[in-house]
Amino acid sequence: MFYQILVNGLIAGAIYALVAAGFSLIYSTTKFVHFAHGGVIALSAYMLYLFYSLFGLNFWLAVILAIISGILIGLAIDYLIYRPLRARRASPVIILIASVATLLILESINLIFFGADVKSINYLDIGAGLNIGPVIITSLQIFIVISSLVLLGVLFLFMKYSKIGKAMRAVADNKNVAEIVGISAERIYAWSFALGSLIAGFAAVLIAMEQNIEPTMGTALMIKGFTASIIGGVESVAGGVLGAFLLGLAENFGIWWLPSSYKDAIAFVILFAFLLFKPEGILGIRKSGNK
Repeated sequence: MFYQILVNGLIAGAIYALVAAGFSLIYSTTKFVHFAHGGVIALSAYMLYLFYSLFGLNFWLAVILAIISGILIGLAIDYLIYRPLRARRASPVIILIASVATLLILESINLIFFGADVKSINYLDIGAGLNIGPVIITSLQIFIVISSLVLLGVLFLFMKYSKIGKAMRAVADNKNVAEIVGISAERIYAWSFALGSLIAGFAAVLIAMEQNIEPTMGTALMIKGFTASIIGGVESVAGGVLGAFLLGLAENFGIWWLPSSYKDAIAFVILFAFLLFKPEGILGIRKSGNK
């Protein structure tokens, strides 16, 4: 049982890691909480349903179109909502309210166009799980973990070695200094939303392949992604990934002793504990009080 729960926690953590990585990537550069990120994931999942199940396109073409849709949705949110607010020097609270409102709007769009009933992709016949030692795992779950790790590895290499990645890290460290040396903060913000939303679209595809799709799924995913980012350090993409796997393990080991309905409560307890006692997260840097 221990090893099965461990594997289940890693599978959940792989999904949470994608959500947290995109969220932390956007937060680290823009310095505001993009709760609408969850709405981007949910709407991208519905785009996959639209292209594959309703339009009957080839599945992998539908996957590409769904991910592209996620990128375009993220860029549209930044250009139409956040950029005007930044131009007016809106406070973080105003931007936070706008982010939550955008999340609700995206969920309403899902309800209007796709209805309240759950949808399924049903591309792969999951069938019986594979017995690997004491663990039972499906081929789809193996694909989810491996593909998540590969994408996160590519993201790490991109952020570390590419010109855009270095510019994004420069803006994240100090926007004013970055602009002095010729880096356009607005251009970097657009890149962060594009990359973060690309990861959101990829996460949406994996979630849609394994689970049902519902209009408000973005809110639940955003809570898990936000909690993972707080655990690891909200300004650190690596911290968000670490926090995601820790959260997945904590939830699955928690419901070993508690009813499964307590899974969300476990996430909230962990979130509150970190906000109260270690708000900078595991890999975050504590800021002095006079800053």
